[in-house]
Amino acid sequence: MDDIVKGINMKTFMQTKENIERNWYVIDAANKPLGRVATKAAHVLRGKHKPTYTPHVDCGDYVIIINANKVALTGNKLKDKKYYNHSGYPGGLRERTAEVMIEKYPEEMLERAVKGMLPHNRLGRAMGKKLFVYADETHKHEAQKPIALEID
Repeated sequence: MDDIVKGINMKTFMQTKENIERNWYVIDAANKPLGRVATKAAHVLRGKHKPTYTPHVDCGDYVIIINANKVALTGNKLKDKKYYNHSGYPGGLRERTAEVMIEKYPEEMLERAVKGMLPHNRLGRAMGKKLFVYADETHKHEAQKPIALEID
């Protein structure tokens, strides 16, 4: 067995931050379910779509999400789903429904969904900085020539 292993000189590839190539992708969230958009974005931000994926390195790409105000929520989520914030003071709990969030803060709603699917450590925070969410279809990243991603 050792002779067979010695004859093969294979090494596992580990990506380093020096040799990362990053692309830009744009996702159109219009009439797409919130969870489908968020999982696709988190997958690309982590770099899991690349064959050179390495778990302990931020090897993901940049993601632009447009039409955040037109994202779809299935079932009764518009009325039932709640978003909570707390100021840190007694009685400082603020509660909003998804309907209020999609009207007033559509970018924050999508950012929360995507960042909740990333690691909750400094690596995840670095990945989250490569996410850009816009309420309508205009964005300021045309110079990067983003590639359109389709949601199945």
